[in-house]
Amino acid sequence: MTQTEYKLYIDDVIRRVESARLKVSEHHIVKIVAVSKYSTADDIERLYHIGQRAFGENKVQDLREKAKTLEDLPLEWHFIGNLQKNKINNLLDINPALFQALDSLELAHELQKKLVAKEMTLDCLLQINSAKEESKHGLMPEVALEVYKQIQNECPNIHLKGVMSIGAHSDDEAVVRKSFETTYDIFTQLEDASICSMGMSGDFELAIECGSNMVRLGSIMFNR
Repeated sequence: MTQTEYKLYIDDVIRRVESARLKVSEHHIVKIVAVSKYSTADDIERLYHIGQRAFGENKVQDLREKAKTLEDLPLEWHFIGNLQKNKINNLLDINPALFQALDSLELAHELQKKLVAKEMTLDCLLQINSAKEESKHGLMPEVALEVYKQIQNECPNIHLKGVMSIGAHSDDEAVVRKSFETTYDIFTQLEDASICSMGMSGDFELAIECGSNMVRLGSIMFNR
């Protein structure tokens, strides 16, 4: 695919995002984070030249390598994967724009200690397991509000910006919709929260219609 053809392809993806956004409101803004975990630095640079700036990785090592290779480009890096405690310092050394998968109070406390030691702050999203699936990380919806406020009170170096969730793993659209609505309902109850990150390549239009203002698009952005 030539760069011109690729741009036309990406324009079509953006049109789909726009169409879903306008169903909510003409004032509803949606940010696209291109998930580059299966893509090379060259793939990222190609998408950058079309206009994409925010990229997400789910492994600290991969994020570090790609951020270093592309350090001359003004990219906004998001870490979207499960963070093991022994990788916290490695992540903080990269200093991503946003950590989207803060999935427990325990991890928040560990992160807070490391942030204090490095005299840093970190913007984060609380991950909610809205579909209550064993295969997924995140807080159960029933405790998410309480834990969110607890982190705000006990971890001042963590700046919570909102919530993130992965849609239910189901072919039933009603089930997926309910999982998104559950997360969005929690988001609306949080004072000062600005980000509701929901939706991936297969369900982003539905997620946006349910209130998402940040989508994490992998395969569809890299034409895989």
